[in-house]
Amino acid sequence: MTATFQLPSDFLHGYATAAYQIEGSPTALGRTPSIWDTFTHLDPNSGRKPVKDGSSGDNATESFKKWKEDIALLKQFGAKAYRFSLSWLGPVNEAGVKHYRQFIEELIKADIIPFVTLYHWDLPQALHDRYGGWLNRKVVDDFVHYAEVCFNAFGDLVKHWLTLNEPWCISGLGYGTGRHAPGRSSNREISPEGDTSTEPYIVAHNLILSHAYAVKYFRENISPVYGGLIGITLDSGGYLPYDDKPESIQAAQRAYDCRLGWFADPIYRGHYPPSMKQMLGQRLPDFSMEDIFVVKGSSDFFGLNTYTTNLVQDGGSDELSGKTKSTFIKPDGTPLGRQAHVPWLQTYPQGFRALLNYIWKCHENGFAAKSDLFLPIPDVVHDVDRVEYFQGYTEAMLQAIYLDNIKINSYFAWSLLDNFEWADGYTTRFGVTYVDYETQRRYPKDSAHFLKEWFSKHVEGSHI
Repeated sequence: MTATFQLPSDFLHGYATAAYQIEGSPTALGRTPSIWDTFTHLDPNSGRKPVKDGSSGDNATESFKKWKEDIALLKQFGAKAYRFSLSWLGPVNEAGVKHYRQFIEELIKADIIPFVTLYHWDLPQALHDRYGGWLNRKVVDDFVHYAEVCFNAFGDLVKHWLTLNEPWCISGLGYGTGRHAPGRSSNREISPEGDTSTEPYIVAHNLILSHAYAVKYFRENISPVYGGLIGITLDSGGYLPYDDKPESIQAAQRAYDCRLGWFADPIYRGHYPPSMKQMLGQRLPDFSMEDIFVVKGSSDFFGLNTYTTNLVQDGGSDELSGKTKSTFIKPDGTPLGRQAHVPWLQTYPQGFRALLNYIWKCHENGFAAKSDLFLPIPDVVHDVDRVEYFQGYTEAMLQAIYLDNIKINSYFAWSLLDNFEWADGYTTRFGVTYVDYETQRRYPKDSAHFLKEWFSKHVEGSHI
């Protein structure tokens, strides 16, 4: 049905990565430690093991050194754009600025459009030590200053900016469950400090303000001179009612509110979702009138990271999920979609289309194949599961554009490379390029070839 649909010639497609997950070289060019450097090097006597395999991003895929190879891969894969993050180095670092500028210039020479994320989870440890980092409103001024440096250093080259990547994960996993840096939680088996009932909401509030005031600076000082667009990348799965009971329908909406609406509603509507206000009361911070004026409308586009779809029921005590329960098993006992290696991910393209419709009306994706951990390199590059995932989701995107009249401008697959996958370490692989971590050699997978051919076929005038 979608074989005749064509994407416009200016549709951008490519891949995404994050600095801490790929760069390595943690002390190069005067880089100072981030909260992830600290989190992955806890005292062995603490009894805490935040990363499944005990690893860190010290080496990752060595992309700080091998960035020219990465650009060559992007070119080989027919990418028209590349979304990557800058490492917040701490104080202004001219050597770091020079490094990133050279990288961006080479991307542009290769006809690859840079999409730059300012913050992908690597807060300078010094700010966390000084005043609590994201827990303190002082961080807003420091983030805006950092953004100013980046805008002025690269604004003549970069026309697509993202302030933050997945602020829900920063708030919920870093300060709620404690699974991500800085690892704060009310669960004392996980963390010696933290308050899950309050801290995620304080952090989220300061993230939203940091985003909004950075956008304010960009619009007042950068875009009038250089042009360009700026937004934020939010993450959400699709949330479908488990059954047709009213409580399941309401639960699915609460799940959306607490995952997507938590950040999207202030930015697009000027307030938090009513269901969150009802659930949290005074624990949900208020926006001042001045803040509302800056926050509302502070995104030129909607950046979405999505992976999977969940069936949702009422119940449970987890406020971060809206007091809901999620499952991949339908009422008849059959699975919703194909299971990935990681337990939280199944392939369900129909859910992706439903999510796009929900966002369009109300206001990155990738797949970890089961086989990647267990097969030899000659076999692992034939990633049938991941090809099936991208095939389903790209077709669902086409349907959303042409059958549902949703405006979508770009698609970034996660990820260009296998990399350090946060709390999973190197045990989970999302890349369309297999990385042998011992030798750092790169091996393109079938999924990379599939995406190149798919976009060549579906983008008007494409000659990849």
